[in-house]
Amino acid sequence: MSNTSAAPRQENRTPEVEVLISADRIAARVRELGAEISRDYRHRSLRLVGVLKGAFVFLADLLRAMDHPDLTLDFLGVATYGSGSQTSGEVRVTKDLDQSIEGLDVLVVEDILDTGVTFHYLTTALRNRKPASLQTVTLLDKPSRRIRPVQADYVGFSIPDAFVVGYGLDFAQRYRELPYIGVLKT
Repeated sequence: MSNTSAAPRQENRTPEVEVLISADRIAARVRELGAEISRDYRHRSLRLVGVLKGAFVFLADLLRAMDHPDLTLDFLGVATYGSGSQTSGEVRVTKDLDQSIEGLDVLVVEDILDTGVTFHYLTTALRNRKPASLQTVTLLDKPSRRIRPVQADYVGFSIPDAFVVGYGLDFAQRYRELPYIGVLKT
């Protein structure tokens, strides 16, 4: 017996993701970054500021890779992409810091340095809060897209100009759970 009133079956049209940086390569590089940052801040207190939402996975792994007795943590939320794959060029703060960074050594933890617009906005805004020092670490750097002359103090990987997802990075709030960095194919 057929059911003629049933809705037509919809096919899953999930875009394909091609692996760009494997989970093993990410883990090894994050351990290296953790060791380097721990050495550089060996005798100083350090406040990590994770940039939400994309950097949360990188930040968690980086924090565990660090051997540093005096770390504190805060988060700052910003948005420039919305639900698309092209930046709007406008930076919106979606969550401010919970604590003052005045007089502290601060390391901003970013997922990706792309055009430099968000990065420039963040570093300028945070410098205005008078930290003792302000440095940055980014998992991914895409220098070919730069429209602002900025660079991170610590870089995980330089990547080509492709829209990437995974390891915390998303497309329309999806794909963050992937354990690798992948290029989104439509």
